[in-house]
Amino acid sequence: MELFLKGERCYTDKCAIKRRNYPPGQHGQGRPKVSNYGIQLREKQKVRRIYGVLEKQFRSYFEEADRMRGVTGENLLSLLERRLDNVVYRLGFASSRTEARILVRHNHFTLNGRKANIPSIQLKAGDVVELKEKSRKIACINESLDAVVRRGTPQWLELDKEGYKGVVKLLPAREDIAMPIQEQLIVELYSK
Repeated sequence: MELFLKGERCYTDKCAIKRRNYPPGQHGQGRPKVSNYGIQLREKQKVRRIYGVLEKQFRSYFEEADRMRGVTGENLLSLLERRLDNVVYRLGFASSRTEARILVRHNHFTLNGRKANIPSIQLKAGDVVELKEKSRKIACINESLDAVVRRGTPQWLELDKEGYKGVVKLLPAREDIAMPIQEQLIVELYSK
């Protein structure tokens, strides 16, 4: 399945999944027998790789989502969507989540006027993410902002291209997350 980990390349014909949609190697085209556990594990690994989170951190996100009110799976996706690196990607400042993470780590953004260089910061409704004045000339950021029209911005975020800033209008709901994720399988896996 295509996870859009390679940025702009995933939108062209050079995407590896479009070229060869099977695993590499001699036995890649065989039909694997997959158990229920295998399906659940694949789904969890897929979400982990999409958001670029390691196992221990993902587990703590799940436990926090489990403690929150509401549906655990939807809470988990909401927590992952509200990470600073993901919001930077969603706003269109970066072409991939990995690139967004690097830009955040290299101090290119401010959160509510203060320095923010930790990718896992949880954003709240009303938070303002702004690109620093010195970083506005970086070519890859400007290219990503030009290409944001193709990808689109979610309804829960508001982008001001001229001001190089974005605002979290409200918390993301399940309907706002368009990726093909079956969060119920992750909840079932961790509930064993």
